[in-house]
Amino acid sequence: MYVRDRMTKNPYCIQASAGITELMGLMREKNLKKVPVLDGEKVVGMITSGDIEKVSPTKATSLSVFEINYLLSKIQVKDAMTRQFTAVSPDDLIEDAAVEMRAKRVNAVPVIQDGKLVGIMTESDLFDALIDVMGARVVGTRFVVSTKDKEGVLSEVCTIISNHGVNIIHLAVVRHDEDNSAELILRVDSINVEEILQEIESRGYTVSGVAKNRG
Repeated sequence: MYVRDRMTKNPYCIQASAGITELMGLMREKNLKKVPVLDGEKVVGMITSGDIEKVSPTKATSLSVFEINYLLSKIQVKDAMTRQFTAVSPDDLIEDAAVEMRAKRVNAVPVIQDGKLVGIMTESDLFDALIDVMGARVVGTRFVVSTKDKEGVLSEVCTIISNHGVNIIHLAVVRHDEDNSAELILRVDSINVEEILQEIESRGYTVSGVAKNRG
């Protein structure tokens, strides 16, 4: 799965020369937390509500509302934006984007192609991707098979399921290096899985976390 498949396309953005009050109105109206900043078509920064707070008068100020608004009207987006930012390409794998965002401790990154902004990848986009990868909204049964991390386990479990005429629609593997164990997280397209689970356990595996989604 690539960034282009999950990113928010045509994101809201703002020019670096725009006033900070214009940005505040945009963020309030569209319920935005982070906005890419452009100079023409080039991405030159990112700005957040936290950045705005840093250049705004504090709540403890003795200034009047009119004075505060006057001061804010003199501030441009480029005065408050973060110039050092992380960006990704639409051709990057989504897991690579997630690793980069985690490493840099950011909750959104601009997606740039040929020097132009084509999207934004946010934590919400990543959460939606995880939900889809795990098939959380799909009718069927999800269960976890605990086993030693060894060759042939995945093949054997998948064969058991296939022999019962049931399809695996989502699959993930979580490895635990400390005790050389693993968990197979499977979702199949049937809610009638009792015989399947019994056969898997008869082969020495432990089945847990059985959850059925009937739609």
